[in-house]
Amino acid sequence: MEIGLVGLGKMGKNMALRLRGGDHRVVATDCDPEPIREVEKAGAVGADSLPALVKHLTVPRTIWIMVPAGEPTEQVVDELSGLLAQGDLIIDGGNSFYKDSIRRAARLTRQGIGFLDAGTSGGVWGLEVGYCLMVGGREEDFRQAEPALKTLAPPQGYLHAGPSGAGHFVKMVHNGIEYAMMQSYAEGFELLQNSDFGLHLGDISHLWNQGSVIRSWLLELSERMFAEDPHLEALQGYVQDSGEGRWALQEAIDGAVPAPALADALFARFRSRQENSFSNRVLAGLRQQFGGHAVKKA
Repeated sequence: MEIGLVGLGKMGKNMALRLRGGDHRVVATDCDPEPIREVEKAGAVGADSLPALVKHLTVPRTIWIMVPAGEPTEQVVDELSGLLAQGDLIIDGGNSFYKDSIRRAARLTRQGIGFLDAGTSGGVWGLEVGYCLMVGGREEDFRQAEPALKTLAPPQGYLHAGPSGAGHFVKMVHNGIEYAMMQSYAEGFELLQNSDFGLHLGDISHLWNQGSVIRSWLLELSERMFAEDPHLEALQGYVQDSGEGRWALQEAIDGAVPAPALADALFARFRSRQENSFSNRVLAGLRQQFGGHAVKKA
């Protein structure tokens, strides 16, 4: 099929290359001209603006957006809505909040423009192994985009999850699970590292992936990580979050759904960004006050 792609960052550029590998006609744009030149080498058509991208596509047009969630996505959808016509389709493959996707779909439907929210997992490895795609929206819009979905995903790697918002909702929960899994691995490896046995964490990562109950792609990445830096001495323990874990936890609170593992994992990330945190100073001070325990002075 023919598809426009807006945003050629870490994932968007690789998606353009994978689509070209499937012989799709790709028209791509980005605010940075360098990745445009890179995908042009793979046979994509470069465009220096959204109007130029739309002009290069034949009706009915399908345009996939891969830009940061929030205001950047809102701006692109707003501009495209003024450029597209009835029967065209917009796909948001970023990590947008699912309620924003429901709102955008309703607005675009009134204009006769289709909208799919496509939760996209695979990171920088997607070009090689494919992207797991969780798609929400109307059945007819899903079918229009399906040739591209088949190319982007590994076998059995895409799903029409439900109506508008369902794709990004499923991806939000997916990322919440990811937070908790990563935190569990991190705590386990710290226990191993803290032992007196001189354990090789890369070897253990490899071993656990051979039939173990806890085998996973994250363990494959752990093995690779420890091979490059066995004690992770080149890293700081500062962990960002991109928002999906917060949304998932808020959804759990709103629905009175217990999610303690997700909450602990999210709060651990917050703690990782603090140096000499105030709460820990309060703990140290209180122990000194009631028990006369020794403290370390700043």
